[in-house]
Amino acid sequence: MTGASTGWRQRAYEIIFEAETPAGKAFDIALILAILLSVIAVMLDSIASVRAKHETALHIAEWFFTSLFTVEYILRLYCVRAPLKYARSFFGVVDLMAVLPTYISLLLPGSQYLLVIRIIRVLRVFRILKFAHHTREARLLVQALYASRRKITVFILAVLSLVVILGSLMYLVEGEKNGFTSIPKSIYWAVVTLTTVGYGDISPQTPLGQALAALIMIIGYSIIAIPTGIVSVEIAEAYRKRNVERTCPGCGNRGHDPDASHCKYCGGELSGN
Repeated sequence: MTGASTGWRQRAYEIIFEAETPAGKAFDIALILAILLSVIAVMLDSIASVRAKHETALHIAEWFFTSLFTVEYILRLYCVRAPLKYARSFFGVVDLMAVLPTYISLLLPGSQYLLVIRIIRVLRVFRILKFAHHTREARLLVQALYASRRKITVFILAVLSLVVILGSLMYLVEGEKNGFTSIPKSIYWAVVTLTTVGYGDISPQTPLGQALAALIMIIGYSIIAIPTGIVSVEIAEAYRKRNVERTCPGCGNRGHDPDASHCKYCGGELSGN
């Protein structure tokens, strides 16, 4: 690779990936505006009256933004040292999904509406507004969810077993004459009732069925707080571990607050802020 080519590649990398430079910040702002406009165009295309009047303009806009994001995606792969690693990363996959639906729509009409996934790319605004430190809080949340995955899995399996049993009981109590035409449909009703949604498309008519429905509603209110409590405990544990693990590079003491910038023992600057 020639020196000119290397220099151009480095310059392109600074513009596309470095938000601290004026050119990088301008690029990110322009990109976010383009993303928002493209999502608005997709939403307008889903409105029949608007589509009837401006179908050609919306179609042109869709392909314009898709072509723009396709070029941008190729440039991102060209600039990075490990293109395959970037392609497999979170934003790499999102960047690819931001352009694929338009091309897939050539074979499967209607799939272009999946382009609204482009809105996820707006998460890059955190770099521009220097909210990067908030991503640490997001990592704590992800860490808490991952740590509680087994408890949540057990909870979901218990709820699934419960709705199967309750739905089957309601099928036996109410029967087909009252709208509970099958066990799967009765299970659907049990899920809707247990989650306190209550669509009202099916409702028990017999006193015994209504009593069972009331019991399911009470159980629903009782179990709503369980997953919240599980995740909350894990979040608190993650905060505690982070506090313990923060070590002052000067004196070596640990146990600093998450938002601390200086050591409370020696006054030295803490790393990782």
